[in-house]
Amino acid sequence: MGNNRLYPFEKNRYYKGKELASADFLAEQNYSVNKSRFMNSLMYGSGIVCGLGVFSLDDLSILVESGVAIDGIGREIVVDSSVVLKLSSIEGYENLKTSSASLIIKYKETEVHPVYSVSHKNGEQEYENNRIKEGYELSLIDSEDYEENYDLETEFLATENLFSSENYIGNIIIPNTACKGRNFKITVEIKKLTNNPCKISCKGVLELPAFTTPDDEKTLDIDIDDLRLSAGETFVKEYWVRLDKTSAIDSEIILKSGSCSAFEDDRAVPCASSFSIKLKLTDASPMELVNRATAIMNLEMRSVEAGENIKLADISLVRSEGTYIIEKISEIGIKNYISAPSQELLKNRYLEYFVKDVDIREKKIKESFVADTKDSPAQNADLGRYLATGILEIPLGKNAKAGDIRYSGEIAHGLGKGNIYVSIGYEYISQDKTLGANARNTIYGNPELFSKESGQSVDAETAVRVLNDKGSFVVAARLLRDVEYLVLTYRWIAIKFASGDESDVVDYYYDKSITAETPTIVMGPKTNHFFGVRFNNMKNCSITYELTSPGSGEITADGIYTSPAKEGVYEIRIYCTDMPVICTYAYAIVKKEQENPDAEPVSGPAGEDKIAEGFTLDVPELKMK
Repeated sequence: MGNNRLYPFEKNRYYKGKELASADFLAEQNYSVNKSRFMNSLMYGSGIVCGLGVFSLDDLSILVESGVAIDGIGREIVVDSSVVLKLSSIEGYENLKTSSASLIIKYKETEVHPVYSVSHKNGEQEYENNRIKEGYELSLIDSEDYEENYDLETEFLATENLFSSENYIGNIIIPNTACKGRNFKITVEIKKLTNNPCKISCKGVLELPAFTTPDDEKTLDIDIDDLRLSAGETFVKEYWVRLDKTSAIDSEIILKSGSCSAFEDDRAVPCASSFSIKLKLTDASPMELVNRATAIMNLEMRSVEAGENIKLADISLVRSEGTYIIEKISEIGIKNYISAPSQELLKNRYLEYFVKDVDIREKKIKESFVADTKDSPAQNADLGRYLATGILEIPLGKNAKAGDIRYSGEIAHGLGKGNIYVSIGYEYISQDKTLGANARNTIYGNPELFSKESGQSVDAETAVRVLNDKGSFVVAARLLRDVEYLVLTYRWIAIKFASGDESDVVDYYYDKSITAETPTIVMGPKTNHFFGVRFNNMKNCSITYELTSPGSGEITADGIYTSPAKEGVYEIRIYCTDMPVICTYAYAIVKKEQENPDAEPVSGPAGEDKIAEGFTLDVPELKMK
């Protein structure tokens, strides 16, 4: 590619007595012209501003409508009136080799208006052209030989290869950054590389730890069957998901190991066994992301040539008796249009018929809620009568020692008398780098597991005594080491177990559960696995993952588990963040690869058919509360 730098700009400096030559007048012109072209290329890019439609009048003739385009150097290409042309009269027609041609337009200057040159010398031209007329030139080229305009590359998009063969290539394309609580597009793009007649089929499964599909799933099935394309043609399929509200600052989209397969007719095509696309999560709006991605490119990047040719249409041809007959003219998806400010009002009015920024799951959730209301009125009673939460503090006093037991006061939970379940979690405030401010955190279970991450560590045993006949409870904490804190803060959650006429609400609550999609996984040391969750008789909710013992590896807020270097069996607790009583457990069996390559492998992604030799899995008989 060439270089289109029109700057630095230089203009005449006039002074008394200056002798002006033709070069000075040319510099004056270039200054104004180059400034205009520079701003055209910077503000508008290249493409069609208006008009320039292409239509077939008969088998051999086309009509090109009047219109305006701007090329990669910022030059205006003006077709002032519609023109009718025989295909055979267009430049390049005789050189066509295939049945697919591209009609292109480019800027052209012509010298006109010859006048007598009064100061010409011997050997110089007697006549010179007095004007330069700006115009255009149409030409035909084989579509496969057309060079697309250079695409300014940024780090906005990430691409991973799904499969590739001599004839087809398939890629996954996503933005590198996702906006929290917003819709997010995953694109599968398949391109035909040759003229060989064949079809392609592709399947695969993407795991989405931080995203949710319209069906409230954490996995996305890719399924493309019997696709036939022409050489150079590209097929694009879009999948929309939504990024959950989360405090995480990064996540991954993972191609499930062994899930991808592709077939060219009946022949298998080499596919990716697995990959992981890392992406950042942000609270910024999509517009903020796009504005930054487009404005971040510097002048050196923009000075790379975008091309002098503007494509107007692709023309499918049929050769007949030594000539070409027009079969079809394609413009949609071929033309590159420039968004002009004068068109924004009309564009926005038209877009209202197609675009509505809503949650892609909104309709499904609303329909589900209505169905529940119709079928089970009692189950949709005000659950506030059966759930309550709050904050409690246990004062320690000065110089609290290991073994000291401290009690909270008697706390009324507000659910009345009866059988009440109370759970507590240690609550603290820490600096959150994502928010750039202090954030409140609650740890249910053993807070020591998060001591390195949070910088907070309170080694204390707790117990709750519920006073069923009084409608209250008391919390006790025994310190396991000396601390300097003056007070312990806990978040409590109380759940009322109904009796008698309230049994229908108990049914509503307790027929709901969660299960791990892979309850048991056999994996190597320092490898990753995503623990997906199935929701049984309940809508999706926020999920919390925690390791039940130190040294069990690491697990992210999205459920991506990294096994430790040491072999063993490790337990992961998974529970609903707002209702910890709804929980399940998963187990990771960490084992180094077998040294004997002929040994029988452990079957299944979860290793459910055969537990690795040398390990026993001590699963509690019942851990579901």
